[in-house]
Amino acid sequence: MSMPAHGPQAPPHAARSPAPICGDIRPISSIEHVDRCRAHHPEQSGTHRRRQRMRKLLAVSIVLACAVHGPARSQESFPSRPIKWVVGTPAGGGTDIVARLVGTQMQKQMAQPLVVDNKPGAGTTIAADYVAKSTPDGYTILAADPGTIMFSTALYAKLPYDPVRDFAPVGLLARVPLLLAVHPGSGYEDVRQLVADMRATPEKFPVATSGIGGPHHVALEFLKDQAQLKLAHVPYKGGAAALQDVMAGVVPVMIADLTSAIGHIKGGKLKVLATFNAQPLTDLPGVPSLVQLNLTTRVPPSYLSVVAPAKTPPEVIDKLSSELQLALSDRDVQARLRDMGAEPLPTTSAQMKQQWTQDMAIWPALIRSKGITLD
Repeated sequence: MSMPAHGPQAPPHAARSPAPICGDIRPISSIEHVDRCRAHHPEQSGTHRRRQRMRKLLAVSIVLACAVHGPARSQESFPSRPIKWVVGTPAGGGTDIVARLVGTQMQKQMAQPLVVDNKPGAGTTIAADYVAKSTPDGYTILAADPGTIMFSTALYAKLPYDPVRDFAPVGLLARVPLLLAVHPGSGYEDVRQLVADMRATPEKFPVATSGIGGPHHVALEFLKDQAQLKLAHVPYKGGAAALQDVMAGVVPVMIADLTSAIGHIKGGKLKVLATFNAQPLTDLPGVPSLVQLNLTTRVPPSYLSVVAPAKTPPEVIDKLSSELQLALSDRDVQARLRDMGAEPLPTTSAQMKQQWTQDMAIWPALIRSKGITLD
């Protein structure tokens, strides 16, 4: 006879439940499963938690590394293809020559082609509008003069672009000094005598410029205001035609720029009585500045600059600006610019923005007050 089992016996249909195994696929709740795993395998639960912490730490490290090194790698990789430098005047003009000279040096530094693309027309607004609507990646930049990024806001009732909104400053290129010049046979040696005669008989002194609304015209209007002159303006289609007529004695006086006039000055065909600079120019010894003689109080803007489409990444702007400054600091580039009558102006993006902001507060208002328009 068999011995009875000690204690109460389980019913025959009630099988004993085996201990849960991690990874068991029986349909129990997630919480129940985890609790059972931890209860029967505490050493695996601790290892699991340590592995999770290590994974989290590794993920955070990767994110931080990307945040720190991402922009630097982006900056180092720019430029990785050719850059297009848009010029709003025909090939062979002053802005075009300066852009090609500086661009050649920049492409040597960056080891990438920098291609000048001339898009003349509509007072440089065609070129400006093209760049304003280009992809803001640094691969399309614009050589801009004061007319493009400043005067145009007053000269046109409606522009296809907004200079302040649509452009980011890269840096200044060069200043092209403006001059008050006469025919060598005019008999004038002192600008103060010329100004006195202009006040006495203004009808005898029409003044030629390279065109309506440009830096030369704005400088003339400023001189008229400051020196209390009432002079007729004779706008030409370009500086070359104005120079020819002054040298031929057709027009007695002109506002010229040193870049286009320097050869004629050296050849004795044009006489400069004063400059619009703050200080006398080393290229023109003995020629005073209008500011120095208290005939004007400030220098009208006559600089060339470089801008890129707005929203171009700051690190790309910084790269372009540093390369531009480096190129303008090159001795050969500086010598060639000065031979052309231009003054190199290596500046940061921030310095250009400061100059631009100051000038925007002054010169468009002068143009509007004179009723000058190109519409």
